[in-house]
Order: sequence, then structure tokens, then C-alpha cells
Amino acid sequence: MPAPLEHKPVLSRQVVELLEPQRCRRIIDCTVGLGGHAAALLEKADPSCRLIAIDRDERNLRLAKERLSGFQDPAGDRVRFFHAGFADIQEVLHQAGIDKADAVLADLGVSSSQIDDPQRGFSFVSDGPLDMRMDPTGDAPTAAKLVNTLSEDALADLLFDNADERRSRQIARHIVRARQVQPITRTLQLVEIVRNACKRHMRARINPATRTFQALRMAVNAEREQLAALLAAMPRILEPGARVAVISFHSLEDGPVKFAFSSWKSAGCGRIITRKPVVPDDEEVAANPRSRSAKLRCFEWAGRIQTQA
Repeated sequence: MPAPLEHKPVLSRQVVELLEPQRCRRIIDCTVGLGGHAAALLEKADPSCRLIAIDRDERNLRLAKERLSGFQDPAGDRVRFFHAGFADIQEVLHQAGIDKADAVLADLGVSSSQIDDPQRGFSFVSDGPLDMRMDPTGDAPTAAKLVNTLSEDALADLLFDNADERRSRQIARHIVRARQVQPITRTLQLVEIVRNACKRHMRARINPATRTFQALRMAVNAEREQLAALLAAMPRILEPGARVAVISFHSLEDGPVKFAFSSWKSAGCGRIITRKPVVPDDEEVAANPRSRSAKLRCFEWAGRIQTQA
């Protein structure tokens, strides 16, 4: 299913304002997706500015390459594309022959091309294989493997730890019972199991499978570990005066970002640009309901670390 190249990225105007691409020589987009944020940044950047585009999804990279082709130079060096996770950012920079960057962006959301394709297994409103791998060419276990092999206790812990699912044990119990009858291999099959587990407490406003799908997706793609590795790499790849911006979509992402920024500030590494997270306005939420939970934080790196005496 082809992805819509006209898709507008979340908080695009605010990302550009905060990262100030006009002053940058090197920009890293850790999750380039369909290339929307990268295009907005390159439109404001000097022609000499180079951008490193990273994504775990090879199809996203192909679509981003198409979208960003107008910014490319004849040598193909201005925009370079890397099939990798954002935790691999240091290795990517090594391959690109770059030590440090002036701006780093990480959009932690699932891209529209992934959500809208039922064959990827991210959506709980369309039937498809229960996959959820952001890199389907990799060796990560699928969501189907997790729900069919983890113990009941391990499933319950996964749902609670990755999505704060209050009915984690109830849902895990129903999953184990269902897989004893037949393997759970389809998205709507899992949705029905969760519905049955939560039918006494269902709220019409939210699909009861929302948290279950979030928890499984995060586990399949090691999202918390990826974010921790990315944040740990920042002090080694940021130029003095560089800015890093992160867009998160739930508290398990926003919390570590907020903590890292506060820790860097306390250590004298720089300053927090966004006193409070930047969120979409009503107009953006109306145009793109998926943006409603987005939070954008930005930090400016000073290039020094104060040590305790």
C-alpha cells in the first residue's frame, strides 16, 4: 500500500523554529519516516547544509528519498540515507564520516505508512498479520510470536510496563486461553480477545485494544531501549550550540526525555529551550487527529560538563 507523500508531519513549524536549520551545517533526522520534517528543515537551511536521514523501515527510506530528491546535490551527498535504528546513530555518523551535528530530531511516533498498511500489523481497526516490526527485514520477534509464546505472567508484565494497562492480568489470561484453542496470528483476532477481556469496563471513546497494541509494538521494536541509547549518545555527537528535539506520544517516551534534559541542565551541559512541552494547536489536531498526544521538547547543548569537586 503506497504511503501518501503529501502527509504533513506533526509539529513541523515548531520543529523548524526550535532547531533553527538556517544556522546548521549538519542535521540528523533520526526517524525520517516519509521525509516531512526533513523537507521542512532543508527548505530553511543553507544549500551547504547536509542532512543524515535514518529509518528502520526500508520502504520509508525509499519514499523519503523520493520526497527529498529536490534537495539533493549532483554528488548525492547533501542528503544521505541510512537503514538503521536511531540507537545506531554513532555508527551511522561513523559511516557518514561525520563526528558531530548541529541539530538532531527524533520523532518517536509510528509513521502513517506503517499505521495505514494493514499488512504491517500496527492498526487495531483493520485486519492483518500480527507483525508490528518497524523493520520487517530484521530478526526481531513479531507481535504474534510474543502473544503465542510468552507466559501469562510475562504477558501481563509487558502490558503493564509498556502501556500502564490496568487490566493487564485479565487480558493476559484471556490471551493464554485463546491461544490454547488456536494460534493468535491476526490483528482483529487479538482485538476481539481484548474486547472480551474488557467488555465489562469498555469505554466507547477508546478502543480497548489501544494499550495492548502499544505495549506489544514497543516490545517488538525495543522502543524504550532504542530511546535510552539515543539519549545516551547525545553528549558525544552534539556540537557546542547544537539543539536536539524529540517528539514523543506517551509518558513512557516523554518521561525519559524530560529526565535526560533536566539531568543535562543540572550538569551544566546546556539549557532547556522548551520550559513546557510544545503540543499541537486545535487546528493541527482537527487536521490530523493522530497528532493530539504529541509533545515536543528541545535542548540546546553547551558543549561542557561541570563536575563535582
